[in-house]
Amino acid sequence: MSIISRGFGGRRREPSPDLPPGQYLAHDFPVLSAGPTPKIPLDRWQFSIITETGEKHTWNWAEFTALPAEEITVDIHCVTKWSKLGTGWKGVSLDTLFEDVEIAGDYVMAHSYGGYTTNIPLEDLLDGRAWIAYEYDGEPLHPEHGGPARLLIPHLYFWKSAKWVDGLRMMHEDEPGFWEAGGYHMYGDPWREQRYHGD
Repeated sequence: MSIISRGFGGRRREPSPDLPPGQYLAHDFPVLSAGPTPKIPLDRWQFSIITETGEKHTWNWAEFTALPAEEITVDIHCVTKWSKLGTGWKGVSLDTLFEDVEIAGDYVMAHSYGGYTTNIPLEDLLDGRAWIAYEYDGEPLHPEHGGPARLLIPHLYFWKSAKWVDGLRMMHEDEPGFWEAGGYHMYGDPWREQRYHGD
C-alpha cells in the first residue's frame, strides 16, 4: 500500500509549551494517507458499533447527523512530527454513540472505508475524549482529511484518528491495527513520544 503525502509544509521548529516533544508547528494541514482517498456517497455511508457478541448498532448519514453534535477546538499531533494548534471541528461524541450499547470489552478496533484499522482502548473514546467528526473549520470535512466523517482522538497521535471511519468493533484483548502491525506504538501518546514499539 503506497503512502500519499501531499501538502507537507516543511519543518519549522518554533518553541511552544503546547507542542509535545519532537514536534514542530504546522500552519497548513498536511495530508498523509495509507492508500487512495475513498469517495463515499452520503446515501451509502453508515457507521456501526459491533459488540463482542456480534450485536450491531448502525446509523446512516441522516440518523447520524441528527444526533446531538459538539463544536470542538483541539490541538492535533501527527507521528511524522507536525502539530496543528486550535483546530476547530464539529462531531458526535463517542459518549453519545455508546449510550445504548451494552459492552464488556476494554478495547476497540476502528475500521475505515478502504480497509484501514487502528486499535484504541475503550477508555480513550469515552468521557468527552473522542468524537466522530464531520466538519472542519466550519465546512464539511474534505475527503482528503477523512470526510465525510473521521474519528477524532486529539490526545493520541493522529494516526489513531482514523479517516473515513465506518465502524468500531469491540474486543476483549488488544490487537494491532494497520500501522501498529507495521511497528508503530500500540497506544501512541504524543507527550510520551510513543511513536514506535519500544518507545
